Amino acid sequence: MWEPVKDFWLENGFLLVMDQANLGIMETDWAENRAKIPQDIIRSTIGKVFDSLYSTGERDKFRTRLERNASGGTDIFISHRGMIEVYNSTAKDQTVWQPRAADPELEAEFLRRLMVKLGISEAQSKALVAAGPGSTSAQMDTVNGQPVVRLNDEFDRAWRRVGLALDRTNFTVEDRDRSKGIYFVRYVAPNADKAEPGFFGKLFGSSKPDSAPQKFTVSVQSQGNTSTVSVQNADGSQAATADAQRIVKVLADDLR
Repeated sequence: MWEPVKDFWLENGFLLVMDQANLGIMETDWAENRAKIPQDIIRSTIGKVFDSLYSTGERDKFRTRLERNASGGTDIFISHRGMIEVYNSTAKDQTVWQPRAADPELEAEFLRRLMVKLGISEAQSKALVAAGPGSTSAQMDTVNGQPVVRLNDEFDRAWRRVGLALDRTNFTVEDRDRSKGIYFVRYVAPNADKAEPGFFGKLFGSSKPDSAPQKFTVSVQSQGNTSTVSVQNADGSQAATADAQRIVKVLADDLR
């Protein structure tokens, strides 16, 4: 399964900056969505030379996570992260790159295309994507003095949603224990991404991360159709309130 999924991204013009079969994770480099370039009469006259110089001001990258499920099959998750170029001065002579919201439609479309690559028909792939479950509410709460996220989901769905939220918000899932509802994760600040010199050097600037990646566990515990998501230190001990609050808020914002 790993090689066909890898081939899918390469065939779609993406480079892979993470290719770790032992973790079940691959991630593309930042790429421009050329479909967003306006096809006006001036550009159609100038042609492909101008097309190569035109920038949409948006970049996308995708993370794919493969996870063995309880029935012995493989679940595939695709998550999106985006950046947008904005002016940072009133004179509009300088720009910076800022994160933009994840695009669920892009995630669904690439998942559909991957289904076709793996042998599912166009009609089936569209039906499966359309039949996907809608979102449910996520609320922050406090349990025994620690912040948590409450989801109106049974365990299977909460587990999948939290996994996608972790992927979207720059966490790397190093390991997981589904039977206990635990993700073992590390977090790398966005400016720790390796960017190419020149144009892509602007994406996150040249600053270096202040410290090594932080490691935590994210727990998903369920009772019936309600699930609670909490954060602990890597050894399972109670995380500092400030750390837990920050991570829980990031997850809650994505899960809403």
